[in-house]
Amino acid sequence: MSEKQYVVFKLDEEEYGIDIMNVKEIGPYQKSVKVPNSPSFVEGIINYRGEVIPVINLKKRFNLEDTGIDNNTRIIVITLKEKQVGFIVDEASQTVRIDDKDIDPAPEIVAGIDRRYITGVGKLDERLIILIDLEKVLSDKEKEEIANMNLE
Repeated sequence: MSEKQYVVFKLDEEEYGIDIMNVKEIGPYQKSVKVPNSPSFVEGIINYRGEVIPVINLKKRFNLEDTGIDNNTRIIVITLKEKQVGFIVDEASQTVRIDDKDIDPAPEIVAGIDRRYITGVGKLDERLIILIDLEKVLSDKEKEEIANMNLE
C-alpha cells in the first residue's frame, strides 16, 4: 500500500486532484495578456517570477461554463516539458493524502469523454475527487501550439 499527496482544486462544485509532485506553485490569479491566434482555452500569458508563461483556463479546456474570476481563483503552475505552464482554477485550498486502495479507475461513462488525463477517482470519506494528470490535459498538438506561441 502506498499513499500519495494531491493538491485539490475546484472547477464549479467538482473537486479535482493532481499529484503534488507535479505542482511547482499555487498562486493568486493575475490578469493575463491575450496572445493573438492562440488556442481558445489559452487565457493568455503572465509574468511568473521573471519568466513569461502561458496560462490555460481549465474550465474552457474541459468545456465547462466559465463563471468568471473571484477572490478564490488561483493559478496552479506546473512544469510541462521543461516549460512552466499555469492553469486557472476556481479554488485550490488544500492537499490531501489518498491511499492507493482508495483510488478507483475512472468509470466507463467518463472514459468515453476524454480518459487520457483522468487517472482515477479518489475516495476520501464522503468526497469523490477526480484525479487528473495536468500533463495529459493537452494533446501533443496543443502542447506544440503552446510551445510555438510567440512569448517574446
